[in-house]
Amino acid sequence: MEGIRPVSPAATGRPAATDGTPAGSGGRARAFLRLVMIEHSVFALPFAYIAALTAMFLDDGTVHWLTLLIVTVAMVAMRTFAMAANRIIDREIDARNPRTASRELVTGAVSVRTAWTGALIALAVFLAAAALLNPLCLMLAPLAVVPMVVYPYGKRFTDYPHAILGLAQAIGPIGAWIAVTGSWSWEAVVLGLAVGVWIGGFDLIFACQDVAADRAEGVRSVPARFSIAAALHGARACHVLTLALLAWFAVLSDAGVLFWTGLAVVAAAFAYEHSIVRPGDLSRLNRAFFTVNGFVGISLFVFALADLVVRGLTA
Repeated sequence: MEGIRPVSPAATGRPAATDGTPAGSGGRARAFLRLVMIEHSVFALPFAYIAALTAMFLDDGTVHWLTLLIVTVAMVAMRTFAMAANRIIDREIDARNPRTASRELVTGAVSVRTAWTGALIALAVFLAAAALLNPLCLMLAPLAVVPMVVYPYGKRFTDYPHAILGLAQAIGPIGAWIAVTGSWSWEAVVLGLAVGVWIGGFDLIFACQDVAADRAEGVRSVPARFSIAAALHGARACHVLTLALLAWFAVLSDAGVLFWTGLAVVAAAFAYEHSIVRPGDLSRLNRAFFTVNGFVGISLFVFALADLVVRGLTA
């Protein structure tokens, strides 16, 4: 019948009979890593490192490698859980969007059971890492999970799910700072807000490509509700605010000239990003989203690390 879509194997939790993925556990693991796009950890990790290393510099001027390793494990585990939960919760919406219809949970390359297993393992690793860091990290860890689960539902009840994503991402630098110091820090909050506003801004850009599908399916977002042009204006405002927050963090942490140079590079990257995406031309959206924003995180981390080393951070 017209309007009725066939139910994919993934929607029932059963693997597809033939999906091109090896049947063994190694094949399932590789498919799960594709599902959660493990390589995109590059967006969040650099800012967690900036927070952790700045806290170490201000504390005793020494890099604590074990702490940095545990922070890395915690960040990757939490992101893996969040992405898996997102894909599980959104699998029926993804099946009705041509852009996302090839995702692993839709095609059956990954079963719902496998996705939940991977998500829960990642969550357990995150909580274990938090326990290894300090009592405050462990106490706050369950709270960090909440926005990760709420975000995929956000598009069902608000036109501003991007703000929920921003909140979720802001937790990373704050948690990394607490991991080092065991105490709350307003410097970390400012850096976390910068990251959250930055990621919320480029999520506004990313959502522009799904306007037609979102409106057809009742999925809510800024571009679907207001227009692509409004979303792009909002993204520009977010990235201007990001620069202001990063400058504030630089002042609070007494950053040196190299950090400020990195901030100028980030400003140039933002200007380029917004020059290549226009309401009538989204052909270079993926370059803006993946390439430019990956560059933003990595380049600022490189400059921030160099600045800390010049100022006296030692291994």
